[in-house]
Amino acid sequence: MQDNAKFKKDVRAFANSKDFGKVEFIEEKVSGTVPWKERKLGTLIEELEDGDRLIEPELSRLGRASLFEIMEILAAAKQKGIAIYDIKNGWELNGSLQSKVMAFCFTIAARIERDLLIQRTAEGRRAAKARGVKLGRPKGTYKSKLDDHKTEIAAMLKTGVRQNYIAKKYSVTDATLCNWIKRNKLKEVI
Repeated sequence: MQDNAKFKKDVRAFANSKDFGKVEFIEEKVSGTVPWKERKLGTLIEELEDGDRLIEPELSRLGRASLFEIMEILAAAKQKGIAIYDIKNGWELNGSLQSKVMAFCFTIAARIERDLLIQRTAEGRRAAKARGVKLGRPKGTYKSKLDDHKTEIAAMLKTGVRQNYIAKKYSVTDATLCNWIKRNKLKEVI
């Protein structure tokens, strides 16, 4: 459980120590898997202007899903001239040399994280294949809304009704109908 009261106290103390003036808090209870642009953070970054400040207890609070997300947020903030402060680590990302070096380090870390994720995924797929696990969409039984109309469709095909007419009649795409016909071997009926 997060201690928002402590976070607020830390943010106020930091803002007061820097003479930033009034502090406005934005709180949100949402899954970390929701993309940042769909959270209140996205709206906040959009509304902030050049020279505004965003104070966080720590940068990891910005992009809870991944380092990539944090990098994206930092890039959007930099583009708008928004300074971001990380209280826990004492980082100030405001266009200074320090923030450029940190952004470079974050970029390298994000690249390493991405490469490791790709490597772990490939290893997992190889291990699953070695165990005999079939990857991809299961073949299973296929149920189509066309199945209930098989006799009627077969009769239409036999009398020369065009497939695009049949597809429209049953609200499916031409490709769906074509695949269904092949799967049900109705071409042999014609």
